[in-house]
Amino acid sequence: MSDNSHYAGSAGVPFLTAVEDAEKLLLASGRNRADDLESAVRMFLEFLKGFEAFDLHGPCVTVFGSARFPEGHPYYETARRLGGELARAGYVVMTGGGPGIMEAANRGAKEAGGRSLGCNIRLPREQQPNAWLDRFVEFEHFFVRKVMLVKYSCAFVVMPGGFGTLDEAFEVMTLIQNRKLERFPVVAMGGQFWHSLRDFLLETLVPEGTIDLHEIGMLSLTDDVTEAVEMIRRATTCG
Repeated sequence: MSDNSHYAGSAGVPFLTAVEDAEKLLLASGRNRADDLESAVRMFLEFLKGFEAFDLHGPCVTVFGSARFPEGHPYYETARRLGGELARAGYVVMTGGGPGIMEAANRGAKEAGGRSLGCNIRLPREQQPNAWLDRFVEFEHFFVRKVMLVKYSCAFVVMPGGFGTLDEAFEVMTLIQNRKLERFPVVAMGGQFWHSLRDFLLETLVPEGTIDLHEIGMLSLTDDVTEAVEMIRRATTCG
């Protein structure tokens, strides 16, 4: 299916040690300056690993979505078609590198002859790199992984997902809102899955004044794969 280039964890840290280190980072008590310095070095090495891993030629689109939708599920099949259409339009497809929606988008890209990349996260369960990646990097910290998913892309497609997917989507929109990131297309696909969220933005956040009405326009909704790719293609940053 693909010839994966696998990059080991930072400084060759064993999996359980890496997970434990990431957990300790979030515990304020019991840490000293040496612990914090060691964590900072690990983070720096992880960023460096990511920067060195990807050498992209051509525009890249990141697809976010849940690891929990299996092959045959409508969301999986939509993401698979999307990956194929993006590849045929000349885009590199990047995902979180795991199963579910991520696998589907990577798979569609590979089946269409395109380039397929993944930024995987090392977790005790659920997340393993999928088999449709030309290259992937495994990360131990979510925030480092998110930087990589955003850094190389000129557009984002958000498929249905859970806390992680929502975190990624809102972080991208926060970066755009605060001009830390260019106004790249952010396309949400999945039908009714997103309608309640959009209603919440319109009926609660806007009236409360926590966001402006025009900022909802950062998120475009469609269930049409061709339309989603056209939205991205029309953006000069992704041409």
